[in-house]
Amino acid sequence: MTEKIKSLFHKAKLDVKFMNAGKGHKLTESTSNVGSTSTVEPRKRVEPTKEAKVAGQAALARLEAKESNVKRFNTSYAAIKAQVKRELEQEKQAQKNVQKNHVQPEEKAAEDNSSLAVSYVCYRCPYLSDEVLPQDEWKVKIKEFLYEQLKGEDAGLISCLIIQNCNSKKERIDTCVDTLGKYLENIINIPEEEKYKKIRMQNRVFQDKVIPIEGALEFLNAAGFCQKKLMNNDEEEDFLVWNANNCNIDDLIILLEALKTAQPIPLELDRNLQILLPMQANMRTELPPSFFNLTPEDIGKEQQLRTEAVERDQMLRTKAMRERDEKQRLRKYKFSLIRIKFPDNLILQGTFSVHENFQNIVNFVSENLINNERPFSLKKLPQTTFNDDCFDKTLLELGLFPATLLMFFWKNMSEETSHNESIGYLKEELLSVIQPA
Repeated sequence: MTEKIKSLFHKAKLDVKFMNAGKGHKLTESTSNVGSTSTVEPRKRVEPTKEAKVAGQAALARLEAKESNVKRFNTSYAAIKAQVKRELEQEKQAQKNVQKNHVQPEEKAAEDNSSLAVSYVCYRCPYLSDEVLPQDEWKVKIKEFLYEQLKGEDAGLISCLIIQNCNSKKERIDTCVDTLGKYLENIINIPEEEKYKKIRMQNRVFQDKVIPIEGALEFLNAAGFCQKKLMNNDEEEDFLVWNANNCNIDDLIILLEALKTAQPIPLELDRNLQILLPMQANMRTELPPSFFNLTPEDIGKEQQLRTEAVERDQMLRTKAMRERDEKQRLRKYKFSLIRIKFPDNLILQGTFSVHENFQNIVNFVSENLINNERPFSLKKLPQTTFNDDCFDKTLLELGLFPATLLMFFWKNMSEETSHNESIGYLKEELLSVIQPA
């Protein structure tokens, strides 16, 4: 078992000890203020994040893949500024033509993937590898990894992870863990009692709560239980019988702690960092179904539901009714597409969970700036600003879902030390992420 996987158990133990230690300071408390109500005081420069490193790697990959192309996209900042200017002029002219000729702009077909702002939601698993994969693919990969590790000497610990990672419905998992825990606790607390050393496999509790859960039998085997035929009510039945030679009391205590502290192997949401030109941002507006806890049909009905919600709000309704409807509405959203538009009209795009704090957006922007030591503001037009009370609020609480455009501003742009427009705002290596429209 890898050291990173072992660290999962160590972290879980610390978390349990912390929760049992009584009241104290919140882990999220900070010793310094965030800043003024409309500005962000960035942190000191730190080691580049995974997103920034991956952006550079992605850029290299694209360049290598395009070596055979005759036409290359110029990623110098001057060329990009010129391209942005041309696109803004084209967009302005197109709007004039629409107004002059009363022609409706063409709409892209919903099934056209070129209209998607992001193709799919991906994750990283720092405990296994640096790959970026959809969640379903990670589930398969994690399962394969754990069953391969099950062949090693840490089968008991690995089986705890299989229980947590290879089964659905948390209630069923928790019930199984409680049942397995009782089997072990009975032996640990009363080792001389023979009846606690046998589990009848046809027992209803065992059949309903243990057998259906992957990893449960493997855990019992690692805990010293072996399958045997025994007589019961004059009939031969299958039993799991504990043998101290296979797993002593001290080992049972270790396994019991591992069973109670094991957690699912965490996945980190990949930001899917993109730098968009104006026309690309205008064209890529659709969100994939994976952004929602909805079927495609439900998404199509969302506008109708919003209209009905306005009508309901005009009726006499209790506060409890309104809160219930609001909670039901918010459950539909899983992710938020955040776009940050800079004064040079380049757009930084990232994917976030709706349950992440606004501070994570601030960090995302700061990590990708050329000058991340200068305070900046993020605003949502027309007039929404975010004060320090907003930084710990989730995107769901702030209404920044399912997609939001934020405007970037330097603080005190009128000062003599104004931003150098010739170098732009984003790190130079990120310009290679831009793809021609």
